[in-house]
Order: sequence, then structure tokens, then C-alpha cells
Amino acid sequence: MAADSKKWLKFRLASILAIFLILFIALLSRAFQLQVLSGEKLKHLAQRQHITTLPIHSERGMIYDRNGEKLAMSVLADSVCADPTRIADPAKVSRQISPILNLDPSAVFKKISEPKSFCWLARKISSQQAAQVEAANIEGIFLIKEPKRFYPNGPLAAHLIGFSGFDAEGLEGLEKKYDKYLKGAPEKLTWARDAKGKKLFLHVEHNPSSKSGSANLVLTIDYRIQYLVETHLKEAVLDKGAKGGVAIVMDPKTGEILALANEKGFNPNNIKGLTSEIWRNRAITDSFDPGSTFKPFLVAAALEEKIVKESDRFYCENGHYTVANRVIREANRKRYGYLPVRDILKYSSNIGSAKIAEKLGRDKFYAYIKNFGFGSKTGVDLTGEASGLLRPAQRWTRVDTANVGFGQGISVTAIQLITAMSAIANGGVLMKPYMVRGFTDKSNHPIKMFAPETVRRVVSPETARRMTAMLTQVVGAEDGTGKRAHIVNVAVAGKTGTAQKFDFKRGVYSSEKVRTSFIGFFPSDNPQVAILVMLDEPQRDKWGGVAAAPVFKNIGEQILNCFKTNIRETPAFEPQPANHLQLVAADQSLVEDMTTLEDEIDDE
Repeated sequence: MAADSKKWLKFRLASILAIFLILFIALLSRAFQLQVLSGEKLKHLAQRQHITTLPIHSERGMIYDRNGEKLAMSVLADSVCADPTRIADPAKVSRQISPILNLDPSAVFKKISEPKSFCWLARKISSQQAAQVEAANIEGIFLIKEPKRFYPNGPLAAHLIGFSGFDAEGLEGLEKKYDKYLKGAPEKLTWARDAKGKKLFLHVEHNPSSKSGSANLVLTIDYRIQYLVETHLKEAVLDKGAKGGVAIVMDPKTGEILALANEKGFNPNNIKGLTSEIWRNRAITDSFDPGSTFKPFLVAAALEEKIVKESDRFYCENGHYTVANRVIREANRKRYGYLPVRDILKYSSNIGSAKIAEKLGRDKFYAYIKNFGFGSKTGVDLTGEASGLLRPAQRWTRVDTANVGFGQGISVTAIQLITAMSAIANGGVLMKPYMVRGFTDKSNHPIKMFAPETVRRVVSPETARRMTAMLTQVVGAEDGTGKRAHIVNVAVAGKTGTAQKFDFKRGVYSSEKVRTSFIGFFPSDNPQVAILVMLDEPQRDKWGGVAAAPVFKNIGEQILNCFKTNIRETPAFEPQPANHLQLVAADQSLVEDMTTLEDEIDDE
């Protein structure tokens, strides 16, 4: 009996040990499964419960003028977010936070009542609002620093620079055109919470593997010239009661745009409520009949083809010329008899121009118009460029040929017009206009700089010289239509223009609505600046020589005051030869990403 009891006791002990051994092995197996086999998965699940990660954008690159003046930059601003899982009373919190952020309480309540750990309430608020949010100290409401685009000069060059949105994407202008290079690599904002849900830390994680780090943009414009152009254009629009206006300043030898202004302007720091009617860059998007500013290109073509000489005389029919049952009259009912070609330009004779066009012939005239760049986009590095309207020569009637001779029946853009005039100024070469000198890295070391680009030769240097001499008389002669553009002690070449606007509802040219313009360059013997001024529907002084020419004069005089010695002062960023990549301790990943820049831009 005693022996049986001992055996039973041993059996029980062995069974208990076996059970414990099995349990121990099971625990070890489970631990191995949790720690080794499923460790990463469980770690991820734990992080999801205690760590929140939010993708955010990094700072965009700076935009500078040619001298290094900041035109667009990024500053840190506060944004408000919420963790609904930590908000015990959504109704109370929505009542507290809504007045501070100027939000609808019901909309806020809906957001913070949803079963998730993150939601935005307001992005990039003012410093005053941020201080109020911080002072309120509401459980579950947080402030996060985000980069915000800031334009330190407000409306200056706004139509060129454009603007970006809340998520740092370029929406208009250069901000949109070069968005890929201005925007930085994506980043992650991470914060952890303890078991009670209290936020422990914030961390911004950069993406070191990305090649799309932000680059800075260096423009061709000079902010000083841009400012005075905008100022004088605005004054002229107000003084003449005009609907709007455009002005462009270009270096005729390089195609660099030194200033480009639209009136009316806007402040890109506050775009709420703005429409495309306000921010549209009309200097490149809108086309119009050029009127008499087109006559120089007709005469240049006729000179180049040796169809006429400056002294050749044309009978101007005493102000009344019939072409295929269409009557052509001189502006302001002027009456001219015989005029030499130089005076046809000086007095801006419509009839004389029509007769030169007839003598040149439809096909040759059309070919020169195309060669001067009309009917095609210039390729300027801005979004939304129009090509104007130039009908094929085969569709021209005799009346069309005569009309185009004095700038009617053809539509051009302001950028086309100043680019073509610059070809006369620089000796006969059409240059591609451009706005961007190049890119730099965050330390402002050049990554890629662009050089002037020749499109083609349009006329010979001799023809350009002869045209310049005649256009100088338009301004310099006491009886020239452009005399109000004269600058003391400076030889100015230019041409006035007054064009009737086409009334699309009635299908005829308006007798009341006009565009007045003046386009010219100086000094005549060594042109360094070309300027175009156009006023849309002025209510007073509806002639280019009276309304637009004085604006040219004012801008020109102040440009000369800015540059006492030479308009081409040494810039902050020296351009490099075309297709040459300069590396000066630059960010190599940025350099690699920029090598295809020109091809991609050309494809857009």
C-alpha cells in the first residue's frame, strides 16, 4: 500500500512537471513568435496606437531679382490641428476654438467628432490667432509650424511671380512654371503619445534620398525698374481713365526682360476672392491689333527686299484711298499728298503704309511677319502665352494686305511686339525673351544659369540701322508723332500706335474703344533698353503719341537715373554659356535633377 502511494505521488509530480514543462515550452514558443517572427508587425501596430505621422511640405526655394533682391520666400506660420480621440466634449471645444479661427462651429464640431487621431482645423493662421489658440490651452488642439509663402514686396511683379497654395504647390506665374524645382522634398511630422494620450514630442523627418530638394530662382528683372514701371503705368491708367495697361522693359541685345507690369495689380499675399481676370498676365495672354506700331516691320521688310528706299515717295491720296471698295483714311482725318517713306513713318500715314504693303506683296510681307515672330509663341518662360492671330497668306485679300500694313486685321501680344522691335534695335536679330537667369542651391551657389538665345536673323544690320534712323526722327523731329517720348540729351527711336478695338458683338471695329501704345528704344546709336507701353481704352487723350509716349519718357528717364553709367551693371549672378552646367560646391542631387531642365521646359 505504501509502495502504491509512493508510485502515485511520483506519477503526480511527474505529471505536474510535464505540464509545467509543456506550458514553459509553449510560453517560449509564443515569446519567440511575438519577439522574432511577429516583432516588426506588432511594433508597427503599437506605433499606430501611440505615434502619429503626418506628411508635410518643406520650404520652397527663394525667388530673387537679378541683383539678389528677395521677391518670394518662405516663412514659418502656425497651423491648427486636432486629435479628436483626446477631445472629451466636442461641442464645447468647437464653441471655444471657432471664434478664434473665424470658423463655423458646426463645421468644427463635425471634424472633431470623427473617430480619428488627426484633422486640420486651420492652416497658416496669423500670429495673433496663434497666440489666442495657445492661451486657450484646449485639450486635443495643437499648433504646428508650417512653411508659408511670403512676398516681401507685396504686389510688385505679382503677375510675373504668381503665387502658391496652402500645400506649397505653385498655382500661377513663375511659381507654377517652375514648381518642380522650387518645391522641396516631402517631409514627415511625427509625434508620440503616452498611455494617457499626452503628446510627448514632435519630430520633423527629412527625406535624404530625394533628389527634388528646392532650388532658388534668379530672375532677369530688376526690382528697381519693375517698381518705377508699375508706378508710372498705374499713374497713366488713372490719369487717362483707362481700363488697364501693360508695360514691358527689355534688354534688346539679350532678350532679358527687365520689367513687366500689368495694371491693375494684386497682392499675392492675399489671393482670397481673386479671379483670373485680375491675376492674368495680359502682356503674354492677350492679343490685340497693334495699329501703327506694326508699321516699322512693314517698312523694314520693304527695305530689306529693296522694294523701297527712305526717299521713295508715295501719293497718300489726300486722306482718302479706296482699295477694292474699302475706304482707308488717315488717323484724325489728316490729309497728305506725296510723302517719302521716312515721313510715312514719321507722320504714321495709314494710306502710305497700305501702298508700301501692296508694293511689297502679300507673300513676302507675310514671310517677314512670321520671321519677326508674329503668329507664333515667343517661348518666353511664363505660363499661358498666346500666339496671336495671323491668318495664312493664301486667305488674304487685297484689302487684308493693305490693312495689315497699318496694323489692322492681325492680332499680336505685347511680348511679341517688344521682341520684334528689339530685333530692329539690336541690328536685325530676333532674340528669345526670357525671365529666368538661372537656379542656385540653398547656399546660393549657381546650379544652372541660362544665356541669351538667338532665334534667327530677320533683317540685315544695314536695314536695322536705316530703320533706327527713321524711327529716331519719329521721336526727335518737332513734327513727329512720337515727340512726347523725347528724352533730353538721349536719342530715342520709337513708334506710336492707336488701334481700334474690334467689337465682336457687332462684327466691326469700334469707333470709341481704342488701345494706345508707344514702343521704342534708346540710345539709338547703342540701344540698351527697349520699352513698350500700352493703355487699354483710355477715356482721355486717345492717341498713342499723347497718352502712351509720355509714359515711355518718364520710365526711360528714371531708368537712366538708376544706371548713371551703364544699364548692364554687374549682376549678383553672372550667367554662363548656354548648355553649360556650373558646379560651385552645389548640392549634387540638385545638379543631377537639373540636367534635364531645358528639355522639360521646352516640352511644356
